[in-house]
Amino acid sequence: MDKTTIHNARVLVSGDAMLDRYWFGDAERISPEAPVPVVRVVRTEERLGGAANVAVNIASLGAQSSLLSVVGNDEPGHTIERLARDASIDPRLQFDDNLATTVKLRVVARHQQMLRCDFEAQPAQEALAKHLDVFGELLVHHDALVLSDYGKGGLSHIVQMIAMAREAGIPALIDPKGDDYSRYKGATILTPNRAELKQVIGTWHSEEDLITRAQNLRSELNLRYLLLTRSEEGMTLFHEDGQLTVPTQAREVFDVSGAGDTVIATLATMLATGTDIETSVRTANRAGGIVVGKLGTATVSFDELFKDDLK
Repeated sequence: MDKTTIHNARVLVSGDAMLDRYWFGDAERISPEAPVPVVRVVRTEERLGGAANVAVNIASLGAQSSLLSVVGNDEPGHTIERLARDASIDPRLQFDDNLATTVKLRVVARHQQMLRCDFEAQPAQEALAKHLDVFGELLVHHDALVLSDYGKGGLSHIVQMIAMAREAGIPALIDPKGDDYSRYKGATILTPNRAELKQVIGTWHSEEDLITRAQNLRSELNLRYLLLTRSEEGMTLFHEDGQLTVPTQAREVFDVSGAGDTVIATLATMLATGTDIETSVRTANRAGGIVVGKLGTATVSFDELFKDDLK
């Protein structure tokens, strides 16, 4: 794979974008007001989260990354726009005056998360309707689509979005949430992890049982592929002709935060270049193995992913 091919790949990410805020400090005493630590904040950090983190991962590989999401017309929403531009993402954000942008605030002391505060609300139907119109205009100018569902309401029109992608002949990759996958019917690829898949098909008791349940789900939902990410067991791709299991390539696991975002971002980028599905899965698996060896939500660069090909 060469950089020019990756750079020409255009991936549209749509879904629930959010802002991850971190307050880092020291906790050396207990509050006199309640039996809780007092954290003296000495540093703050802001990162793109949710669907925006998928877009960051695509841009990090060197591909053309666009982010379509509904956010609040507030300071966090405009911060997401600024951070996206800084990360070489094309932000196509719909600002809703009546929406509070989703923010996850984490207070960290002595390398431990002490507290997380979530600020979130559902976008208005009027904003989502406009969002769908813009989606249709953008879709035809991209080679792959990622729908990143975090259950915050930003993908309430996902059925129509999948249908539009199918009609345009553009692969639609979905990171699913919840126990009702019926709304994902007709997608190209779903990428659940083990816990997410168990919510839908139940606990499997053997590899053969897993294969039967997963293939039944894939067939029922009219999916071309179902990609199960299995942590230390690698990942398994289910398709109409069988299944392919790729063992993990992680040498040492420090943090699995955001690994699913890296996997689906890499998979979408590879498919956007016209790469076949098996090679795309193996490359995405390699990217996941790299990112879990890093602390915190991280990304993978082109040089890291393809260093063996560059020698």
